[in-house]
Amino acid sequence: MHICCAPDETVGYERLAQYGKVLGLFYNPNIEPLVEYEKREAEAQRLAELMGVDYLEAEPDRYAWRASIAGFEDEPERGERCKRCIEHNLAYTAQKAVELGIPAFATTLTISPHKDVDYIHKTGKELAERFKVEYLVETLRKKDGFKRSLELSQKYNLYRQNYCGCRWSKIK
Repeated sequence: MHICCAPDETVGYERLAQYGKVLGLFYNPNIEPLVEYEKREAEAQRLAELMGVDYLEAEPDRYAWRASIAGFEDEPERGERCKRCIEHNLAYTAQKAVELGIPAFATTLTISPHKDVDYIHKTGKELAERFKVEYLVETLRKKDGFKRSLELSQKYNLYRQNYCGCRWSKIK
């Protein structure tokens, strides 16, 4: 399961457990500045330990990510920059699932009321086909998922950021 942040990770672990053992993958080359990245990664790892879930931090390839969004930096939120970022992170997740022999992948991005869930699922399905791995179509914000993430964030005293992650989402 691709993790964007600990608050979104909470419901992902709960809901995806129905499919079997969950491995949380923190891969977010978009998160800036470095201190923010480190804070989010530490919280994601801490939550995985608290919830007893396997966890892996993947080294962020910032050059590849920047190349994938090049020319679209000034796009508005949910625009082409965001789509390319989502595709980049999900492609890495799908590829990592294949490398590790994991039969399926998912993402916590579908919990956010600010994300285009249809685009996320469309991209996930396309990548699943390309990498020959299953994509789990789970919209985590359904059935009060976002509300549940707020409850669990409070329970575990999780850091909640106020922007998606990249420098352009912070200033917009």
